Amino acid sequence: MALTALDAVTALIVIDLQKGIAGHAFLRPLAEVVERTGVLLRAFRAAGLPVVLVNVAARPPGRTEQGPRGGISFEEGWTDLLPELERRAEDMVVTKGSWGAFARTDLEERLRERGVTQVVVAGIVTSGGVEATARQAYELGFHVTLALDAMTDIGEEAESYSVRNVFPRLGETGLAREIAARVGNRSVER
Repeated sequence: MALTALDAVTALIVIDLQKGIAGHAFLRPLAEVVERTGVLLRAFRAAGLPVVLVNVAARPPGRTEQGPRGGISFEEGWTDLLPELERRAEDMVVTKGSWGAFARTDLEERLRERGVTQVVVAGIVTSGGVEATARQAYELGFHVTLALDAMTDIGEEAESYSVRNVFPRLGETGLAREIAARVGNRSVER
């Protein structure tokens, strides 16, 4: 479903744009994802809307058939947000220990305190942290919008499945510039 509207108090949630993940190979160049995320960040900040920057610092504790994920270590600097995000004092920062940003964090409470009823989700990876956060937001009753060109994945099949089959069940989709334009015009939609 294409983007139809943004609620008066919509938050931007940026998933895992951090130094420890930046070196991985993605379907689209990370620089493009960061640039498009920057379009969203500027629009949300200019409108005085909440911005949430999420990083991941641990793995969930449960066993999986794949076992521990190889190649991931949480050494010094791994969780540092990318400097291109230009973190501001008013930005909320959430450190998660699972795929989704709402599990075992206070994100829901922080958003509700600010009157947020809708979230726009961007970041990496599409079929992992982005999808998990969107699922959790939907289940908690938030309207969800997914910025398709401000996200990427490591696997084409996984990303395609999320975009085609999962995202339409969770909310609406749009492109960063389209969403940013709606943010700039949101007073008309109140």
